[in-house]
Amino acid sequence: MKIAVDCRMSKKSGIGAFIDGILPYFLSSNNDFLLIFSNENKDFSLPQLSNSEKKIEKVFCDTKIFTLKELFNFPKEIVKKINSCDAYFSPYFNIPSKIKIPVYTTIHDVVFLDIPSLAGKCGTLIRKMFYKYAVKKSKEIFTVSNFSKERIIKNLNCKKNINVVYSALPEFFNEKSSDIQKDNSIIFIGNIKKHKGLSTLIPAFSKFLNILQTDFKTEAKLIIVGSRENFKTTDNSIESLLKTIPKAAIDFTGNISNSELKEKLSKAKFLIQPSLYEGFGLPPLQALYSNTNVILSDIEVFKEIYEGFPVTFFKSECVEDLTEKMIQMWNNPYEIKNIPEKYSFSKTAEKILSKIEENFSKNSRV
Repeated sequence: MKIAVDCRMSKKSGIGAFIDGILPYFLSSNNDFLLIFSNENKDFSLPQLSNSEKKIEKVFCDTKIFTLKELFNFPKEIVKKINSCDAYFSPYFNIPSKIKIPVYTTIHDVVFLDIPSLAGKCGTLIRKMFYKYAVKKSKEIFTVSNFSKERIIKNLNCKKNINVVYSALPEFFNEKSSDIQKDNSIIFIGNIKKHKGLSTLIPAFSKFLNILQTDFKTEAKLIIVGSRENFKTTDNSIESLLKTIPKAAIDFTGNISNSELKEKLSKAKFLIQPSLYEGFGLPPLQALYSNTNVILSDIEVFKEIYEGFPVTFFKSECVEDLTEKMIQMWNNPYEIKNIPEKYSFSKTAEKILSKIEENFSKNSRV
């Protein structure tokens, strides 16, 4: 069979890492592919394939995702190529117009419906429209955790089959680090949004810093992988509290490369992921494979994804409990071993392809 795959978010973080992770395993299957890239990725090179008879076609598209052009006026020549395939797969929940073949989408989470304040009333309604359109048009849906599956069903009254396939580490992180010297840094990774839990982390770090200086006569630095210029919160006291912390104690990195991220993770004493909401939550896995301890909020999805992993949980949104866990981790770091081999993009790709192939086979027999 031939599968059209939306690769327009390739080389970007988040969804881009997801499609880049599964794509090599897609291409190593016995299927043919039409790959749709953005014009930014014209330098994309295909991996060497053992099956010389495999047909892989690349097309490039300047239409951005979640735009009116995508929804109502996707390029006709690309739509024609898509409709000559047997199935269409999207790593997200955006679907171009006029696709007539079976569509498979990936809804990683419904955070904007569970936390409507993130986008405001109008923004939430628009996002809900796209979610519902994806549910309506999709033959089946993929998502990255049982938690997200439950929230999709709840928020969208979804009756379609939802397959949990999980996310995974990029190949770059799969080899566990062990020979990098630790420094006095603590690291947080994520965009600067309310549900990422910075309203808990910043006050906890302030208390933690005071305890270190008073009781242990030492210093620490908080590395925030993100930009201070994009730091937005409805709680003005957080910005005020940031100003009371010495500038030398917090480092906003801005956008950094994978190699820089790996290095910063490997040097940090521990990672803190204080999220209030996630669909999967990849940074803790990145930290563990960088030989770095992890402190996580005890939200439902983290309990699901990191069950059996060598991580420490704190009570979500509790500044005092997080501060206590930080002091304990600082003074008593643990050796990271026996990381469960639970998630891999090879497994994820296999599950996605097997479902698409199964449906294609059923339809072919009808």
